[in-house]
Amino acid sequence: MAQIDQKLTELLTPAVEALGFEMVGVEFVRAGKHSTLRLYIDHENGITVDNCAEVSHQASAILDVEDPITNEYNLEVSSPGMDRPLFKEEHYQRFIGEDVSVRLRIPQNNRRGFKGKLLACENGQISVEVDGQRYELAIINIDKGQLVPRFD
Repeated sequence: MAQIDQKLTELLTPAVEALGFEMVGVEFVRAGKHSTLRLYIDHENGITVDNCAEVSHQASAILDVEDPITNEYNLEVSSPGMDRPLFKEEHYQRFIGEDVSVRLRIPQNNRRGFKGKLLACENGQISVEVDGQRYELAIINIDKGQLVPRFD
């Protein structure tokens, strides 16, 4: 996780949890004046537009006071969706047996992208089967991980 993402997660998680939601993760995408701060929230009963608005209002107040981002950005709050992003080891553990797509920061086996079945997750590593071959990947080296939705 990038340092700014980690800082924002630590700053905003208590407020999101106080509202009764799970903070799934934070993404800060730098793009000059078009940068985006994306918060993913979840709840056992699902997420509504009103839930997103409530969290957005609370997060905006905190961000205005703490001011951790110096440039302009847009704040987005959403549910994780069907292609749910995976940020933490617990997320990978929860979705063992599902199809995932993973992009690494540093290439492994001359590749950065791995798309296949998540076989295991333990001790900071995940096992992914891609085209019949098993790969062991360090979670700390994952730049972006997400579920791959199935439509059967």
